[in-house]
Amino acid sequence: MTITDSGVDATPPPSPTPATDPPPSGKAPKRGAGNAFQALMLRLHFYAGVFVAPFILIAAVTGALYAISPTLETVTSSGLLHTDSTGPAKPLREQVAAGQAAEPNLALVAVAPGQHAGETTRVLFSDPSLGESERRAVFVDPVTAQPVGDSVVYGSSGALPMRTWIDQLHKDLHLGAFGRYYSEIAASWLWLVALAGLVLWYRRVRARREKRSPGWLLRPDRSRPRVRTLNWHAVVGVWILPVLLLLSVTGMTWSKYAGENVTQLRQAMSWTTPAVSAKLPGSTGPAMSAGGEHDHHGGGAGAAMPPADRSALVDTVYGVARANGLTGPLEISIPAKDGTAFVAQELRRPGQYTRDAIAVDGATGNVTDKLPYADWPLMAKLTNWGIQFHMGLMFGLANQLLLLVIMAGLGTVIVRGYLMWWRRRPTKESKLAAGKAPRRALAQTPLIVLAPLAAAAAVVGWFAPMIGIPLLGFLVIDVLVGVGARLRATA
Repeated sequence: MTITDSGVDATPPPSPTPATDPPPSGKAPKRGAGNAFQALMLRLHFYAGVFVAPFILIAAVTGALYAISPTLETVTSSGLLHTDSTGPAKPLREQVAAGQAAEPNLALVAVAPGQHAGETTRVLFSDPSLGESERRAVFVDPVTAQPVGDSVVYGSSGALPMRTWIDQLHKDLHLGAFGRYYSEIAASWLWLVALAGLVLWYRRVRARREKRSPGWLLRPDRSRPRVRTLNWHAVVGVWILPVLLLLSVTGMTWSKYAGENVTQLRQAMSWTTPAVSAKLPGSTGPAMSAGGEHDHHGGGAGAAMPPADRSALVDTVYGVARANGLTGPLEISIPAKDGTAFVAQELRRPGQYTRDAIAVDGATGNVTDKLPYADWPLMAKLTNWGIQFHMGLMFGLANQLLLLVIMAGLGTVIVRGYLMWWRRRPTKESKLAAGKAPRRALAQTPLIVLAPLAAAAAVVGWFAPMIGIPLLGFLVIDVLVGVGARLRATA
C-alpha cells in the first residue's frame, strides 16, 4: 500500500530524453484501461495517504490501547472483579439485597452473577446522574454476600471507568460529537486506501521480470536495498489487510453517518438483531432487545424501584436460565412493572460466542419466550462476532494480542509511507518527472473505466459521507494543482 507521490517504481528515473511536442490537439493521450485504473488508484492512494493517514494513525494508536484494555481492566480493577473468599455462594437474592442496602436510593435494574469461583456479582442500578449507557454497579462477594465496592459501568460489556476512558479516546478523542468525525474518517477510508494499495502492489509484482509469482505479494524483495522501504510498506500491508478490512467494516457500524445507513440497510434486508419478548401472557408489556449490535447500548432505567419480593425471585430465574442452556455469563434484568418478565441474557465476555436469551415469569418459573443464538439471522451473528473481535473479546487474550500486533503493523505501514513521500517529495534541487503521481489521471482515463468508477464513487460517497466529502476535496485539490502547474509552465 504505497503512500508515495511516485509512479509504480521508486528507482531513480532514467537518463533525460529530449522533450517531445504535445499532440496537435492539445489533449492528453488516453491510457490503456489497466494503466488508467492503476494511475487512478495511485492518485487516490497518494492523497488518502497524505491527508487521511494521520486520522488512521491516531486510530491505530488508540486502537492498540483499546485492544488490550480488557486485560488492563482485570489487573487494575482486580479488587472489584475478584475475591479471595472460598466456599459455597450465598443465594442470589441475598447478594442482591446486599447491593440494595449499599444503594438504597437507586432503582435496581439487573444483576450479573459471578460466572466462576472468585468472581464478584454485579448488582446494577439506574443512576440519573450518569450519562447514556452508564449504570451504577455494586460488586458483591458471592460467598459472604458483602459488598466489596462500587463503580460506574458502561455498555453491555460492563466496562469499568479505565476501559471506558480508553474506549472514548478511541471513539472521539474525548472531544464529544465533533471528535467522532475523526474516527468515522479513519474507519471509512481504511478499507479504501488498503484496497487501492493492494491493487498497486499486485500490479508492481506482476510487472517484474522475475519474482512475479503470487507468493511475492507476501514477502519483500530484500535484494533491492533502494526500494526496501516500499517493499516492507506493501508487504506488511498485505499481511494485515484481512483484519484491517474487518476493523474498518465494524468501525463504520459505530459511526454516525455511515452507521445510520448501515442500520437502515440491515433493517431493509432483515439482518437486524432479533428480540426476546419481555411481556407476560395476557399483559401489554414491552419487548426487550436480546442484545444490541453495539457494546454501548446499556440496560435502560426502570420506571420505578421494584418491590423487594420481585427482586427476591432472581434465584428462580437464574435456575431456569441455566436449566435451559444459558451456560455463559448472564445478566438478569429485574422488571420494574407488573406484567413484565425477567429477561436473562448471555453477556459479551472473552471467549463467549453466543448470546442466548430467555424470558421467565418469576412468580411461576415458566418460560414465556426464548431466543437461542442459533435462531439469529446469519448477518446478525456475523455482526455480533465482528464487534466482539473489534473489542478484543472474542478470543480473549489471544484476540487482544492479535489486534495489538495488527495496530503496530498499521503504524509501521503509515510511517514508511510518509518516509517514502518525504524522500521523493519535489524540491527545487530535484524536480524528478518520475517523482510525481500522474496528475492528469482523470483526463487520460478511458470512459469505459471512468464511468463505472465515477458511479461507484457517487454511491460510496452517499453511503459514507466521510468518504464522499474528502474525495470531492481531493478532486478539487488535484484540479487546482494541475491548473497551477500549467500556469507556471506557460509563464
